[in-house]
Amino acid sequence: MNISEYPDREMMMIDLANILAGDLNTALAANDRASLAVPGGTTPGPIFDVLCAANLSWDRVHVMLTDERWVPETSDRSNTRLLRQRLLVNRAAAATLVPLYAEAETPEDRLDELSEGLLPHLPLSVLLLGMGVDMHTASLFPGADRLADALDADAPPLMAMRGGGAPEPRITLTAPVLRGAMVAHIVITGAEKRAAIERAATLNDPVLAPICAVLRDATIHWAE
Repeated sequence: MNISEYPDREMMMIDLANILAGDLNTALAANDRASLAVPGGTTPGPIFDVLCAANLSWDRVHVMLTDERWVPETSDRSNTRLLRQRLLVNRAAAATLVPLYAEAETPEDRLDELSEGLLPHLPLSVLLLGMGVDMHTASLFPGADRLADALDADAPPLMAMRGGGAPEPRITLTAPVLRGAMVAHIVITGAEKRAAIERAATLNDPVLAPICAVLRDATIHWAE
């Protein structure tokens, strides 16, 4: 594993935001546009607070989530809501959001439409992932109903996912999309997640530890 350790979380969040900005600038120097995929949840918020002010051509950047809970943006559990509040502001307000949610009762009702909107932005230029203590990443949860399908090399880019401890249906980028990113980073904090990612590396089994699907090519950023 390639682990970058930081003396404290604040320094890690600032440094990682600057690294992501550099990765995006590199991608934009070689391409007309770049795609950035990021996680929801509480951990990446401070990264977004710094990254949104980065001086780069945000109007050429397409931003998407790695996964989304199937809830409207009015919900406190909406990752899209987090993006709008903390990343797609300041200079980054010029970026384009690639949605992973559309109003419907189930993800399957809009899956084809959302997948079609995603395809022009693959492969991902820059990927930031989180990880849970259960070793899930994106919405690839151990025990989820379609985990094996989402890990398959021929998986579609976007899939609905249920179970594995998630209280509502999810929609997630699949393992081939995550593995296909040009640059990948994983951000984790605390001793429990450090132990979990080390256990995942030992298991080396994406079914038991889905984070294994991307460990080989990603840089892990960790602070206590």
